[in-house]
Amino acid sequence: MSVPQDEHFSGLRSVPVAHLGQREYPILEFDPSAEALLEPNRLIKPADVPERCVLCFFREMIDQLVSDGRGEEIAALHSEMGRHPIYEIQVNGQRVAVAHPGLGGPLAAGTLEEIIALGCRKFVVCGSAGVLHRELAVGHLIVPIAAVRDEGTSYHYLPPSRQVDADAHGIQAVERVLRRQNIPYLLAKTWTTDAFYRETRAKIVARRAEGCVTVEMEAAAFFAVARFRGVPLAQILYGGDDCSGDLWDSRHYHTREEIRRRLFELACEASLEL
Repeated sequence: MSVPQDEHFSGLRSVPVAHLGQREYPILEFDPSAEALLEPNRLIKPADVPERCVLCFFREMIDQLVSDGRGEEIAALHSEMGRHPIYEIQVNGQRVAVAHPGLGGPLAAGTLEEIIALGCRKFVVCGSAGVLHRELAVGHLIVPIAAVRDEGTSYHYLPPSRQVDADAHGIQAVERVLRRQNIPYLLAKTWTTDAFYRETRAKIVARRAEGCVTVEMEAAAFFAVARFRGVPLAQILYGGDDCSGDLWDSRHYHTREEIRRRLFELACEASLEL
């Protein structure tokens, strides 16, 4: 398609991208520039928020905190989907922020960026993940030590690589809590993908062969943003739906209220360890 010959378009020119090292695929053209056109700290004013924040994927858990009077709204982010409230709770006498990060790498990364701009500095994420090994029971805890970058968001924060490692101090903080509570867990690699409807048998076999035990949509983006912004972040997942067989099995993972409540509590405790 040709550009219309109009005075409104007279300023359009082909801009060389030699400084990026033009690649065959645009996603590989990482720009290490420290600042972007839109910077969260120029768009969002710092607020009186806790240093520690738990990003919780369990909406019903957050709603329960609010209905029980344990969660007080202290700030809100905004998008075309509406308001995204941030709450404050007390954990062992200390302030902890709680928010839902949104589903998928782009939204979760943007939420993390904006909460950092508000003033939170230490993060623990809790959620569920599909398992690539049937032996992982529903509710078994997995602490990701690395994420295979089969998504797009992380490539805008870090140079291209096959995987991104989780923050070592964050992993240690989570481990201290789980050991103290005598809760079994697995340190393992996870597979982050943008397309849950494209988890094909071939890809599942390939990811399992390189050591992934779970599949989810946000870990690689979380780890990349946290490293770029210089904040510690750890994640705890529980084994959810079974993606290891010829047929998908939900195992009713989203109805496991006790597992989800307990995992949230552990994430809150781990945030105090950071």
